[in-house]
Amino acid sequence: MRFFSKTLDKLKGALKKTAQVLNTDVRTLFIPGRQINDAFLSEMEEKFLQADMGVANVQRILDAVRDRWRLGRVRNAEEAEKIVKDELLAILDNIGTSELQFQTSGPTVILVAGINGAGKTTSIAKLAWLLKNQMNKKVMLCASDTFRAAAVDQLTIWAERIGVDIVKHRMGADPAAVAYDACEAAVSRGIDVLIVDTAGRLHTQDHLMRELTKIRDVVSRKIANAPHEVMLVLDATTGQNAIRQAQMFSQAINVTALFIAKLDGSAKGGFVLSIGQQLNLPVKFIGLGETPQDIESFDPTRFIDALFQDQSTPENSLP
Repeated sequence: MRFFSKTLDKLKGALKKTAQVLNTDVRTLFIPGRQINDAFLSEMEEKFLQADMGVANVQRILDAVRDRWRLGRVRNAEEAEKIVKDELLAILDNIGTSELQFQTSGPTVILVAGINGAGKTTSIAKLAWLLKNQMNKKVMLCASDTFRAAAVDQLTIWAERIGVDIVKHRMGADPAAVAYDACEAAVSRGIDVLIVDTAGRLHTQDHLMRELTKIRDVVSRKIANAPHEVMLVLDATTGQNAIRQAQMFSQAINVTALFIAKLDGSAKGGFVLSIGQQLNLPVKFIGLGETPQDIESFDPTRFIDALFQDQSTPENSLP
């Protein structure tokens, strides 16, 4: 089951910068009647690379358009746009399900990781809000980010605003010990979903990555088959630089899904396409703003339509 924001223009608005990079409101690239030629293909390649779609994806799209053009199967920009959308959808559809994997009994444990500054704490708040208010789940937060100043306080404030339980220790406490206590509390209180916030860490800090593995191991011993989802929060504004982060985190904790944060502040929304394809990981949620409600389940068709939406059209015009 996918969930979308109440205001459908949020996704379009979040992707506005990327859409303008791609097609300048569709007027300069995919303008009706424009004929395909080498100049058109070069411009399309440049704009897609600027949007951070990834070299391999851009080459795949160009090849598809160029091959059909040379065979006489497509002649104008409108026909090319359909091919582009079909190729992008094929890339995303091959990655995997965007549905959360819930346990049939007992708490579902979602381990959330990401470097400091990626938007991890806000993304956890959004996920908790969605689970509680749109999926009717009983949610608990675990404040295992005990090293960053004010991290526990920030998560506590979000828990109070959203109206969910939180398990926390003092700042500087052992993160794995907090996770241990949270698992016990989740079982005893009949919690549906336990979201474990882990210490924000650089993917280049090996000793901290080992600590993250320790948290995962503690959770797995306390609750069968946990963690059931390992979600990595990535900052959309970093573009391709986030791929190395994801690779290192995957080695430490076997990441199962991606949450793309700060999509509203990026002109590189195309990186959602490239990172999922390169890592073979599904993007399950995207963050579109600062409030807990600014979250959407990732839907490939909806995403691509918003990416190519004419930015001059009314904001309520998305399907």
